[in-house]
Amino acid sequence: MKNYKNQIIIGVDHGYGNIKTANHIFRSGVIVSDTEPVFKTNMLTYGGKYYLIGEGHKEFNADKISDEEYFILTLAAIALEMNDYRLNEANVHIAAGLPLKWVSQQKKTFSDYLLRVPDVRFTFNKKNYHIRITGVSIFPQGFAAIQDRTAIMRGMTVLCDIGNGTMNILFMKDGKPDPLKAYTEKFGTQQCVIAAKMAIQDKYHVNIDESIIEDVLKTGTADIANEWLSVVKATAENYVKKLFDILRRYDYEPSLMRLYIVGGGGCLIRNFAKFDASRVFINSDIRATAKGYEQWAYRLLEKVDTK
Repeated sequence: MKNYKNQIIIGVDHGYGNIKTANHIFRSGVIVSDTEPVFKTNMLTYGGKYYLIGEGHKEFNADKISDEEYFILTLAAIALEMNDYRLNEANVHIAAGLPLKWVSQQKKTFSDYLLRVPDVRFTFNKKNYHIRITGVSIFPQGFAAIQDRTAIMRGMTVLCDIGNGTMNILFMKDGKPDPLKAYTEKFGTQQCVIAAKMAIQDKYHVNIDESIIEDVLKTGTADIANEWLSVVKATAENYVKKLFDILRRYDYEPSLMRLYIVGGGGCLIRNFAKFDASRVFINSDIRATAKGYEQWAYRLLEKVDTK
């Protein structure tokens, strides 16, 4: 969260698997009820309905405005950041993003979606909040995570943002993006999770919990039998092989270019890929994009005020 004059800037990275802010991360799941649920952890109330945040599983949908869930998740993200600073009322400027190839097409509709109710009152974790949404800035996700480093980049760099639902690729020369070489593939880490789940099911006829697979992908191991672990690892290794195949399809050449990886999928590259560590950088900060949104929005607001 950043302060700018009479408003606060809050960056929200609306991932298909997780919502990230500068200081928080939680699953992009919402369970809605017309009656108050028994378990009230991370409960948000708004418009006469009860929402359990971080529960359930949100299916991949390229159109993030198809329902109200991302709006509700945004309110929860804002509340978490405000709670850190003991605020319950504020003017809020939302800084968010979209996949590289979808920004120009969906920027206005996503901005309008987040501005749908400019004056919002809601309750989250038994605390009342009143926010006035004063503006929305939409940026290309992934690139926001490195926009403060581009000035020192030399030669050819390939940015690869690996999220839960998509993989975004951007080629850059001396830190400057090439708009003609930006790509979005529906090849996020969830595809790896699903493939591992099916592999376990086919071999052992058991429905493994996705959280176990996610533990393996994040850390390289889990508290399961070695033969089961081997199946998940083999699936992850196959996934990263396909990921590099996609990069090469878009003319990535490791001898000529450096690779900069951001997003939650970076852990799969670290744990299961073979690469030249001197030419591949993996940003381990999963909240880097949300932080980048805030910095970018702050500079834009300053620039507007100096005109």
